[in-house]
Amino acid sequence: MISGRMAELVKGGAAIRAMFEEGNRLAALHGRENVFDFSLGNPNFPAPEAVRRAIAETLEEDDPLLLHGYMSNAGHEDVRARVAASLNARFGTSFGAGSIIMSVGAAGALNVILRTLLDPGDEVIAFAPYFVEYGNFVAGNGGRLVVVPADEASFQPDPGRLAAALTPRTKAVILNSPNNPTGAVYSRDTIAGLAAVLDRWQRAGGSAVYILSDEPYRELAYDGVEVPYVTRLYDNAIVCYSWSKSLSLPGERIGYIAIPDEASESRLIFDAACIATRMLGFVNAPSLMQRAVARCLGAEVDVGAYQRNRDLLYGGLAACGFDCVFPQGAFYLWLRCPVPEKDFVEAARARNILVVPGSAFGCEGYARLAYCVSPDTIERSLPAFGKLADEL
Repeated sequence: MISGRMAELVKGGAAIRAMFEEGNRLAALHGRENVFDFSLGNPNFPAPEAVRRAIAETLEEDDPLLLHGYMSNAGHEDVRARVAASLNARFGTSFGAGSIIMSVGAAGALNVILRTLLDPGDEVIAFAPYFVEYGNFVAGNGGRLVVVPADEASFQPDPGRLAAALTPRTKAVILNSPNNPTGAVYSRDTIAGLAAVLDRWQRAGGSAVYILSDEPYRELAYDGVEVPYVTRLYDNAIVCYSWSKSLSLPGERIGYIAIPDEASESRLIFDAACIATRMLGFVNAPSLMQRAVARCLGAEVDVGAYQRNRDLLYGGLAACGFDCVFPQGAFYLWLRCPVPEKDFVEAARARNILVVPGSAFGCEGYARLAYCVSPDTIERSLPAFGKLADEL
């Protein structure tokens, strides 16, 4: 008999991986070239050459005993100082090495900071649609996820709905921009509106509420759109970042937590988060990758390639008559299902098109397509989408 906790863990993380495994099954039956798998956000484009050089230089130049040994739970101090300096130059912040904790990707960063902040039963707010694992992250660290319904007109978080969701147990609000799954970029006005709600709540005697800014897609923004830096708009903001997407390194699990001095109890949060890093079993972020990313902080993947994929897929689906949110960033397309969600996902699968149902992200009636695939995959999928549109 599977325990209730195990069942919830499986339920919470199953949808995306189930589609990925279905893609492997269909590929074995029909050939990989005849399966159009838009299920998993695994970057198709290679890491920049600067990353390969940085890894090689690190292996050749760094003391191997230091390179592969333990260090502070927060990470190598010189790496943290370089990350802080890079952020300060880009966003006008005032981070130092003591503001940065190197993490095992953004997922590791979120788990560390949730373990640090939450007391049992504390509430964490997320705006639908949201990354499916947030529920597991929050529950696994003793909290309760409170989901604010989506504003389906804009897919921007609504400050009024945030105000209605706040309670004395609210400890944090997770923001994810550019957003997985919609591709929306939260505007400066939106974030300022959310910050104003939280400031009023705290001034009225509510406890501190932290914005946790989940930022693995920060650099994947198109058409010159601004991705506001949240700590400049709200003091109690903590950034959880990963190089998984900006450098096409999802399997290397390297990122950081940025805790500004302006945040309430920032020093206590930093010290406790270092302990949480050890408690959760990470101990420290991967040493080699810490030193490698510090050598290529200005590098990035070919964002233009993702934008071309976006334009190709969005244009092709619009021509078929599908209603999609136009993505400003990330590499996901959010499609409104023209029939009930389950029927649409099954009809797509019958034509070897794999998408993730919107209900997995807390927003039923949609489907997510990850366009971090080869352009050839998109081009070859469009006739199948055309037949799907005719069928439905």
